[in-house]
Amino acid sequence: MNRIHIVGRKNHGKTTLVVELVREYCRRGIQVGTIKHSRHVHQLDTPGKDSHRHRAAGSQPAAIITGDSVGVFWSRDGACDYQRMEPLFADCRIVLVEGDIDASGIKVEVWRAADGSSCLASERPDIAAIVSDDRPQIGLPVWPRNDLGCVADRIWELAHRSHAAPE
Repeated sequence: MNRIHIVGRKNHGKTTLVVELVREYCRRGIQVGTIKHSRHVHQLDTPGKDSHRHRAAGSQPAAIITGDSVGVFWSRDGACDYQRMEPLFADCRIVLVEGDIDASGIKVEVWRAADGSSCLASERPDIAAIVSDDRPQIGLPVWPRNDLGCVADRIWELAHRSHAAPE
């Protein structure tokens, strides 16, 4: 799976960038998948509904199919689920993960100086590049946030170059 993590501090524009990248890759005819990572525990299914009752009874995985979508649920045991999810993204030429900074894999940070916080890349050696219209003082490539085509190209290159090497 050609997976790239888009990381950054809160309110630095991760979601906005991921959405724009998805639109850009789709415009180019590239099938792209996304995964939103959250450190919080969320209820993804409605308690009391049939699908939730299936999961509560122990079904692993449990799925729900509606007229326009499919949801598959399985419980996490704390381990990384990217390998388990790989078959679901087999047709995708690139997968963008919003967040999950502690996972293995290539990371690109979104950073804005206006927030007043330092770049995560100054604290973490696993960030490969920064997307920003500001000029952080750091020895990494900085891709201009206002040039989506450039950012999409660089992320594509990074995803495919890194995929050739084992993680």
